[in-house]
Amino acid sequence: MRKLVLALTASVFALAGAASANAGEIAVIVKTVNSTFWQNVQKGADAAIAKQKAHTMTFQGPAAESAIADQVNMVENAVNRKVDAILLAPSDPDALVPAVKKAWEARIPVVIIDSMLSKDAEKYYQSFLATDNKAAGALAAKAMIAKVGTEGKIAVMSYVAGAGSEIGRVGGFTDYIKANSKLEIVGPFYSQSQMATALNQTTDVLAANADLKGIFGANEPTAIGMGRAIKQAGKAGKIVAIGFDGNQDLQEFVKDGTLEATVVQGSYQMGEKGVEALLKLTAKEKVEKFIDTGVVVVTKDNIDKPEAKNVLY
Repeated sequence: MRKLVLALTASVFALAGAASANAGEIAVIVKTVNSTFWQNVQKGADAAIAKQKAHTMTFQGPAAESAIADQVNMVENAVNRKVDAILLAPSDPDALVPAVKKAWEARIPVVIIDSMLSKDAEKYYQSFLATDNKAAGALAAKAMIAKVGTEGKIAVMSYVAGAGSEIGRVGGFTDYIKANSKLEIVGPFYSQSQMATALNQTTDVLAANADLKGIFGANEPTAIGMGRAIKQAGKAGKIVAIGFDGNQDLQEFVKDGTLEATVVQGSYQMGEKGVEALLKLTAKEKVEKFIDTGVVVVTKDNIDKPEAKNVLY
């Protein structure tokens, strides 16, 4: 009986998939569904799909970003059910390439968001939408200089050395600081994207540099750890701290003055602009190979305004 029920359930899903494909399905596949960041991507995708009636949309992702094989299967299943287009945030630059190649061979347009695939995969997708991390880092540096001035000492709390986003983001920050000020940079320190590590590193940096005027936390877990260390050290409001990304913890740090600002990626825009690009492609229109989804510098002054609410999550 159990086998019969499972078989019937599988048949229902197969029929549902076929029906969706016949209606013009756009498959949105993200790194994980268990993240407010990717849920905000879904909101943007929903907004774009609601503006038209020619296509339906499905949204899925693994339980965790580390479940790369599950994401590969999701892309392959989308290809097998002959969807009209795929919006993909690849969890691994290499592991997803064969699945994306299958989509290309099946003449299914693919748009990549957030994280780039390896170089040899460029011909298999039509557009890449992401944050211009170098520009985002420069914006954080500009905000820092506006508050601390052009002389003194600041620290950089980074995450994973050599990661593509880290190279652009921290590189953009330090390049702007060096070109536009005489500020001395302490670090960078690498948290490996672990909040607890960032907290301990920041605690040590604050203790060793009593004259520190500012500090930059370059991604979400690093900025959260940095913010908590600042509060524990009694330095909230006494040091200019700028974070990156916009979850609830970081929003609270902005509201209570622990963070002067946080630079937030356009996750909503990734979903919205990504689906819009796919709709153009299915209509045989051209799209740009790279589309910058932008960032917003969120402060206490604009945190409740639409420009910030669309990117916060």
